[in-house]
Amino acid sequence: MATPKKGRNASAQSKPGRSLALILIALVALTGGMFASGHTKPRLGIDLAGGTSITLRAVPEAGNEAAINKTNMDTAVSIMERRVNGLGVSEAEVQTQGDRNIVVNIPKGTNSEQARKQVGTTAKLYFRPVLATEVAGGPASPAPSPTGSPSGKPSGAASDKPEATGDGSATPSASATTQGRAVTDALKADATPSASASDKPGASPSPSADGGTAEADAKALQAKYAKLDCTDGKTRSSVGDGVKASEPTLACGKNSQGQWQKYVLGPAEVDGTDVDKAQATLDTQRGAGWTVQMDFTDGGAKKFGDITGKLAQNQPPQNQFAIVLDGDVVSDPSVKEALTGGNAEISGNFNQQSAQDLSNMLSYGALPLTFKVDSMTTVTAALGGDQLQAGLIAGAIGLALVVIYLLAYYRGLSFIAILSLLVSAALTYTLMALLGPAIGFALNLPAVCGAIVAIGITADSFIVFFERVRDEIREGRTLRPAVERAWPRARRTILVSDFVSFLAAAVLFIVTVGKVRGFAFTLGLTTLLDVVVVFLFTKPLLTLMARRKFFASGHKWSGLDPKSLGAQPPLRRTRRPAAPVDPKEA
Repeated sequence: MATPKKGRNASAQSKPGRSLALILIALVALTGGMFASGHTKPRLGIDLAGGTSITLRAVPEAGNEAAINKTNMDTAVSIMERRVNGLGVSEAEVQTQGDRNIVVNIPKGTNSEQARKQVGTTAKLYFRPVLATEVAGGPASPAPSPTGSPSGKPSGAASDKPEATGDGSATPSASATTQGRAVTDALKADATPSASASDKPGASPSPSADGGTAEADAKALQAKYAKLDCTDGKTRSSVGDGVKASEPTLACGKNSQGQWQKYVLGPAEVDGTDVDKAQATLDTQRGAGWTVQMDFTDGGAKKFGDITGKLAQNQPPQNQFAIVLDGDVVSDPSVKEALTGGNAEISGNFNQQSAQDLSNMLSYGALPLTFKVDSMTTVTAALGGDQLQAGLIAGAIGLALVVIYLLAYYRGLSFIAILSLLVSAALTYTLMALLGPAIGFALNLPAVCGAIVAIGITADSFIVFFERVRDEIREGRTLRPAVERAWPRARRTILVSDFVSFLAAAVLFIVTVGKVRGFAFTLGLTTLLDVVVVFLFTKPLLTLMARRKFFASGHKWSGLDPKSLGAQPPLRRTRRPAAPVDPKEA
């Protein structure tokens, strides 16, 4: 009777505990990481958790098809992500779909119409002079001090460069309560004939330029400013709505202490189209750290020189200009003299990320493309819950059918298969829970379908191995050598089968868009886990079970009974009798 080969294979089969220990350690580590991170459940997609899905299609302007390219689409995605996050929602998804579509998935609890306006409009970036500012909801402002310096602001500014008076996140600075001069005086001064319409980009003479109307409008805006509560999300989303660039406005932004700051801002003197480019740079020569360099167009250089010349003559905070995007103040640097060189630098306590964020806002404050809303679908939480429940029921039915088949056909061997399925399920669950916060993976309905299909793929690997073992027993071998002889052949078949499945999943993930990618990703992940489980758990476990009497003796309930399998006696070679020798020849 054949015996297993000696050497490396014999050594490997004698220590299956190492493989089992390895996969169990990995499972414990993943489970511990899941609980330590606090993400004990997979992140659900919009079709399961409920919410709003908006599909936007890029529309070429004046037949300029070349503008619809990967760079502009990626830039639009970045800007839309910031807008959606500004709604105060979490786990929103913004991703490209094909060459010219962007899909925005927003979880439940968000106003869908507001979200549509936020992500689809081509917003403007403005540079507005700061007339007054204070912490929203803070203590009452003291009497205006013409020489007071706002707390939290550095006192000096580099010559010919504006100074970032905010914190390292390029957000508004903490000028706690000082307003420089009364709001009404600031607005009346800003409305004087000296600030003519020709000085303001795109502005026409204001109907409130006469003294009486200007004073009334100033008092009305001051009353709104006094009541403005920037800590209220609904108030923030509507502040400044309908205000023209040529008119004063109110705005909100966060200061360096993470508090909401409210502003009275003058008419826009410069807009985002006047910025030619902006980039984050690391200033190592002066030790200024990360800074943001701005280059203006020819027209923008003149406008910026004019406004900075005016601001430099004022006391804080009227020597600041606010960079406003989508109604939010993202930075409020101060200046001390006119900047007429066509370029400027914003410096402060930036880090690389915050400097890059601000430079992106300056460069891409407006969407580079025009988008049209193709579709907007609302999925209720109840519908999402029903879909998830239906998916789980389908998975449970599929798993139950596989288990019933294994029990009926493989009997005792089904114990090994079921344990392997449980290990595979545990690895899949923990990885899905960890991949949510790590790479943004969301479990949608197609992904659930991929996991259900994976049950059959995993069971198929067990069947291939078990059948090879049974074939060896049919040829007359005992269980232990049968396991070792069957494994090399079964291993090749399993690897080829899983490779084909993984290749199909990879191609599907690359060529498809949207939710189908969830199916492809889950299918590919579970296929890889199938290889890991079969090699490190199923085969070593069967090697150990082959040493137990129940399996080794071929018990009729083990699934390896030689009699029920129709085993044949092993073929043995016999010597052929020697040919008779002719005496004459001898």
